[in-house]
Amino acid sequence: MNPTELTRVIDAVEKDRGIKREIIIAALEQAVLTAAQKKYGLNAILEAHYNSDSGDIDLFLFKKVVDSEPEMLEESEEIPLEEAYKLDPEAVIGDELGIKVEGPAFGRIDAQTAKQVIFQKVRDAEREIIFNEFIHRKAEIVTGIARRVERGNLVIDLGKTDALLPRSEIIPGEQFRPGDRVQAYLSDVVLSSRGPQLYLTRTSPKYLMKLFEVEVPEIREQIIEIKNCAREPGARSKIAVISKDRDIDPVGACVGMKGVRVQNVIHELKGEKIDIIPWSDNPVMFVRSALSPAEISSVRVDERNHTMEIMVEDDQLSLAIGRKGQNVRLAAQLTGWRIDIISKTKLTKRTSETLFNLQHIEGVNETMAQAIYQAGYLNVKQVAEASIENLQKVPGYDAPEAAAKLKASAAGVVEKAGDILSITPSAGDGGGTFSAQPSGPKDAKTLAEERLREMMKQVSGGTSGTGDQEGR
Repeated sequence: MNPTELTRVIDAVEKDRGIKREIIIAALEQAVLTAAQKKYGLNAILEAHYNSDSGDIDLFLFKKVVDSEPEMLEESEEIPLEEAYKLDPEAVIGDELGIKVEGPAFGRIDAQTAKQVIFQKVRDAEREIIFNEFIHRKAEIVTGIARRVERGNLVIDLGKTDALLPRSEIIPGEQFRPGDRVQAYLSDVVLSSRGPQLYLTRTSPKYLMKLFEVEVPEIREQIIEIKNCAREPGARSKIAVISKDRDIDPVGACVGMKGVRVQNVIHELKGEKIDIIPWSDNPVMFVRSALSPAEISSVRVDERNHTMEIMVEDDQLSLAIGRKGQNVRLAAQLTGWRIDIISKTKLTKRTSETLFNLQHIEGVNETMAQAIYQAGYLNVKQVAEASIENLQKVPGYDAPEAAAKLKASAAGVVEKAGDILSITPSAGDGGGTFSAQPSGPKDAKTLAEERLREMMKQVSGGTSGTGDQEGR
């Protein structure tokens, strides 16, 4: 390879691969050095430098100046003092002189080694370029072409590199074929020994939030903020939004004219239902909105257990719970509160049983029992086990002495009656009640398995649950 040809190669690789000139030159220098090291031995001290004037790689072999007999010299490492004087008149024994190797003749194996070094360096540089490009696109939506399936996971061609869409991150029921356009959320970028690994998801709540950011200019401009999102991929989602401008309705802006904005998101998510909820810093108002379209009759807040008991009319129960508990489950995830749904009939029955239970405590009449019940205590045992500080929060028992007396009286009743007055009213009777914890969303695989079991039940004549009558 002549100097002009080497320069042309450097320029071509820099232009075609987008790799910096310095990296290419360093790769060439390393390749020449590796080949030379094999030729002259591992103990040889070598340096390779690119000569910008000649456009060639100059190789230097460093030898130690010695005063030894010629037959005792290590040719690749030592040089006699007489020859050293010819190169440097001021040379002394012990110096190291860099001698330029003129046109080093490398064999076929050496050339192959140099080629592998260059390829490896260029490949590493390309991987670093791809990693640096996509690490800045993390948490964004990317679009690619489905190429193949590896171990059930979909490989997506993003142009410069491939990304992995795991089976668990595909919306249940979705099918992709090679050549299909695939849009997804870039959840992670990891630099491994095989190069940058890109991971995608279509089931994350963050993907839904990003889709709304794309469709709604007010979100991109930070006029409207998505406060939280709860999602069961492919089935239903809830997002809570708030506007920083009083003149802009956050829900209306997300829905769009004639629903076009939300419909675009629904279309991308293959028909997933989306409830857009106005966010409120008032927990009761927020939970009421999150449980829509059900009409809430009353809410009882238990701050101590971070629980809300929601009472609805009997005909609103299935609507509040949702199909297989989906509505209340998503509402609990969205708000962060444990939500207990109870029908009016059930609540009335339980209230009367609770008041009867609490009135067994000495000195507690119906009014006092009502106050204790409103504070979240459902039986005598709960009162007996409560702390004095918590009992002081009950109206009428704010004095430490009164709270201590109430606790002692309740303990006495429990000691005499045993477990008879320790059972929560209507315990074990699930009719007219439903509870949901603010746990994390289920993954797509779990949801798909649940739906498969439900379909098998229906085929075999299984009965549907209370929430199957949801009106949406």
